[in-house]
Formats: sequence, structure tokens, C-alpha cells
Amino acid sequence: MTTLVRLSRTSWPPRTVIRRAGGLRTMESALVRSGLGPVAGVDEAGRGACAGPLVVAACILGDRARAALDSIDDSKKLSEPVREALFPRVIRWATAYSIVTVPSAEIDRIGIHVANIEGMRRAVAGLSVDPGYVLTDGFRVPGLPVPSLPVIGGDATAACIAAASVLAKVHRDRIMRRLDAELPGYGFAVHKGYNTTAHTDALGRLGPCDHHRRSWANVACLENAGAGDTAGRVRPTAVDAG
Repeated sequence: MTTLVRLSRTSWPPRTVIRRAGGLRTMESALVRSGLGPVAGVDEAGRGACAGPLVVAACILGDRARAALDSIDDSKKLSEPVREALFPRVIRWATAYSIVTVPSAEIDRIGIHVANIEGMRRAVAGLSVDPGYVLTDGFRVPGLPVPSLPVIGGDATAACIAAASVLAKVHRDRIMRRLDAELPGYGFAVHKGYNTTAHTDALGRLGPCDHHRRSWANVACLENAGAGDTAGRVRPTAVDAG
């Protein structure tokens, strides 16, 4: 004879209660209260650009960072001076952080999505503190050594992702400004390698440099068109971005 056991509410498995923690700390606070901390956020910069590297950052923020970084937000919503001011504060107050650069040649070889996934894995592996949980911006990252959760619009939802967003964006912008000084004419300091009208015009005049992504249709089209007629083009020599 089978005995049926009636479950009461008190016998249910405990659930995480998400309470408003202020700013962008709600999700992280809930995970930490559940024993899943420390929580790392991961984000990238340069995914949609046709020139320059993909930069991925991972960041763990401790409780001490809450007041110091109360103005943290999605890096795309912040002005460049604000991002630059936040960059050293994130580095100072982060429990751990890691920044990874994936060059254009590797992006062309493995594809942007695989490069993004691989960059996120490398960034998490580069943290000096092992996270208990990872929050990624937008999509799932398989192969991480700890549980993870993709968060749509994560850089505007979780402070650790927002901090990673600032690290990735500022680091990449600095690379693109250095490239602008080394390869003048493209305007990298202004458009940061994205497909603006000014960038397209420069590509038409100069042709692609070594930091352009040949797997992008607009770059490949210009490269193929200029393959047989390079007399009127100036082909800059690539310089290591550092």
C-alpha cells in the first residue's frame, strides 16, 4: 500500500528571494545570499566593429565597491569622460578583474561569435579569485567552470556586468586611439572601428589595413575590388596595438 505524503509550504525547498538592493546590485545580492558568490560579470566591446580587436572583461565586485561605484551603468549610456573616470575606480575597488584582447586575425579565423565565447572563457579563467557564479551579458557561454546565467541587457541590470562593460570599452577605446596615431587617415579615434560613413569613406581611399576584419562583408568587398588596382591606394602597414 502506497502512503501519500502531503507537502506543506514549510516543506518546500527554500527559494532565493530577490529584494531590491539598490542600484544594480539586486541580482548579485540574491546570488550571494544563496551561497553562490562571489559573482563575476562578463561583457565585451567591439563585437560589431569591422576594425580593431574584440575586448572582453570579467569583474567581481565586493561590498566595498557599492558606494565607490554607485554611478556605474551600461558603458554605452555613459560619456567617454565618465567611462575614463570610472575605469581606475573599478580597478581599485574590484575584488578581481581580467581583460582579454582577441585580435582581428583570430576573429577572421574562428568567427566573431566563437571569438566572443572564447574571450569570455579566457576572461573568467584570468580572474585572480575563483567566482562561484558568472553573469554574462546577453547569451549563454558554455564551458565555464561554474554555474552561469545569460542576462539580457545585463550591463544595465547587474553592477558586475556594468563594471566589466566599462573595463572592456575603455580598454578598447584606448587601443583604437593608439591605432589612430599609428595609422592616420582612418579616423579610428573617432569611430573606434565601427561602420560609420567616415570610416567607409576612409576604407574606400586607403583600403583595409591589417587591423580590419577581412571576414566582414564591407571590408572583403573593398579588398576584392582593389586587388587588381592598387596604384592609387595607400596601404598602411599594420603596427602592433599593444
